[in-house]
Amino acid sequence: MNTIDRSSKVRNFHQAKWDEPIIFELSKEGERGVIPPYAEDEVVESIGDGISVLPQSLRRKNIDLPEIAQHRVLRHYLRLSQQTLGADLNVEIGQGTCTVKYSPKINEKLARMPQMSELHPHQDERSVQGILEIMSKTEEYMKEISGMDRFTFQPSGGSQAIMTMASLVRAYHDKNGDSDIKDEIITTIYSHPSDAAAPAVKGYKIIKIFPDENGYPDFEAFKEAVSERTAAFIVANPEDTGVFNPRVKEFTDLVHSVGGLCCYDQANANGLLGVTRAKEAGFDMCFFNIHKTFSAPHGCGGPATGAVGVVEKVSKFLPCPLVDYNKEEDKYFLNYNLEDSIGRVRMFSGVPQVVLKAYAWMRSLGPDGLYEVAKIAVLNNNYLYNKLMQHKSVDAPYIRGKQRIEQVRYTLEKLKDDTGVSTADVQRRMMDFGMHYWTSHHPYYVEEPVTLEPTETPSKEDIDEYINTLTYVLDEAYEDSSIAINAPYRSSIHKVDESELDDSDKWAITWRAYKKKNTLVKA
Repeated sequence: MNTIDRSSKVRNFHQAKWDEPIIFELSKEGERGVIPPYAEDEVVESIGDGISVLPQSLRRKNIDLPEIAQHRVLRHYLRLSQQTLGADLNVEIGQGTCTVKYSPKINEKLARMPQMSELHPHQDERSVQGILEIMSKTEEYMKEISGMDRFTFQPSGGSQAIMTMASLVRAYHDKNGDSDIKDEIITTIYSHPSDAAAPAVKGYKIIKIFPDENGYPDFEAFKEAVSERTAAFIVANPEDTGVFNPRVKEFTDLVHSVGGLCCYDQANANGLLGVTRAKEAGFDMCFFNIHKTFSAPHGCGGPATGAVGVVEKVSKFLPCPLVDYNKEEDKYFLNYNLEDSIGRVRMFSGVPQVVLKAYAWMRSLGPDGLYEVAKIAVLNNNYLYNKLMQHKSVDAPYIRGKQRIEQVRYTLEKLKDDTGVSTADVQRRMMDFGMHYWTSHHPYYVEEPVTLEPTETPSKEDIDEYINTLTYVLDEAYEDSSIAINAPYRSSIHKVDESELDDSDKWAITWRAYKKKNTLVKA
């Protein structure tokens, strides 16, 4: 390996690597960490032992949980934690459209208070007035930010929020009696794949709009796609290229002219806070990833919330319960009395701890602070963009000479042509420096893509470190392509044969499935 010049801000890195079995393999019969007590006498007298009331058909004969002592559980998960990367460990710019920003630790502490961590969804409403008030006030902030009239925090994340919007579209047209006619939903190729996948699951035919030469959704193609069969238009703006469509109101007006609904995927809203709103763009509903735009950790690193907001005419279809306020009794309550509700999209009211983190984040910033977040996110992104575009192997399609919003989808096609090093090779090599790097959603409409989103979190020094590290890897590819092609070397795992992921006989997603397959193989 080449010696790294420390003045270049490229950090050497070596990740912990444990030959760690999964916890089921560590299980040892009879070993205990905690022995739960039997029900107390008073409880038994009141409701029984909690088990005997269950029908035999509902009782598991074998729970098949790992049996392991406390200290070994701690050792196991600490070892696993040493083999991960995250925003608290490295410069997290490379997550692309997934918006990973710093979550203030005071907010994490708030969410871990016993009053929050020990909440139970069946508690009496009188005992949870505090969090119900916070959820209600967070909804008010979301309404102001978006222009929508009501919000639900029930969806578990962005994709489920999109599924919720698709369900609302279905319920709206069912109520209007035109569902048989309105069976098409329009989206764009650079919107998130879930914008097509979720309504497809609901039975809609999906029409995808490709970009024009500047990267904007092709309006002429859109006009041809819109018809009396159009149930809705679901779109991200800016799209994952970082290109913002300034004509979006023309798109929503056209859909409204044929009786369709317009749904805004605002997962890429980090550069728009205080700048644009869904209402003024003509949308009937939108969603925010609270676990992204509003600082709570990203869903794959913890619980998530996809906040769905709607205009008044759609509000009666929202999933219940919603948090409402009874002025006469001066109390907050869970309102299950929603006319034409689509029902629950998950149990109870979502993840209140995530809502609390977002509430605290917004309260600490205020309106001016949220606007500053957007400005810095756009500034950071365009600084990164201009610096990376100076490298001979980096390019970015569309709107040349104009700024992007909060992210950019670059292409390393020239690097692949010149050296044989692919974007996936660069991704693995960046792991050797403790850096994450994201390519793109599939399919790759941009050749050899890399999508970077710095957000407002990193300083100029952090961005420079990322730029210098990526530049080091790109330059190295021209000097010796084999280094990147065979990477990583200092990560917790070596190069994975991704072709095996396409063969379902070679993997199992649960311990039970693994044991079943293993038994069949041995047989």
